[in-house]
Amino acid sequence: MLMESLSADNLFTSYRVGSGDTTVVSHLQFTDDTLILGEKSWANIRAMRAILILFKALSGLKVNFSKSLLVGVNVAPSWLAEAAMVLNCKVGSIPFVYMGLPIGGNAHRLCFWEPIINRIKSRLAGWNSKHLSMGGRLVLLKSVLLSLPVYALSFFKVPSGIVSFIESLFNCFLFWSADHRKISWVDCKTVCRRKEVDGFGGKEY
Repeated sequence: MLMESLSADNLFTSYRVGSGDTTVVSHLQFTDDTLILGEKSWANIRAMRAILILFKALSGLKVNFSKSLLVGVNVAPSWLAEAAMVLNCKVGSIPFVYMGLPIGGNAHRLCFWEPIINRIKSRLAGWNSKHLSMGGRLVLLKSVLLSLPVYALSFFKVPSGIVSFIESLFNCFLFWSADHRKISWVDCKTVCRRKEVDGFGGKEY
């Protein structure tokens, strides 16, 4: 409501989407993550600072400016640095992560998918597969690993090379042990196929 009031009173110039009958987007919010969108101007910077301080006073919730980022599109770095000093926050860059998704990146480039691949690798690094049976590894694959890429894949089209690499990580975890390499007797599609059709019962991603 505060951001809507600022935009309605022309105290904050929001981002506009489309041409002609445009859609005004001033902010996106989910739980404690807030993304404020507006044009480059010192008036907007002052308005953002004021609205965040007012929000803190009204709600009693502390705004962590040190964890906040100011990101600009086609904005000079010097201007961003000065504006960040006013807001007492850091200067961010594109792409940045919001709600677990990279914003502003190119989904066709392999580096775009590095955070998701790193999340899968970090999970695998914490599991010592030599102490897990085939059934135990299959349960972890179905309940944890296969769910990690689903969120991003619901928004972006993944390159085929990334799909193959993720499948190879899954196959390595399922069929290899920590101290002995085993042969992958079945492919990832069979692992993901339902049990009713002679699969392992994993879910497609």
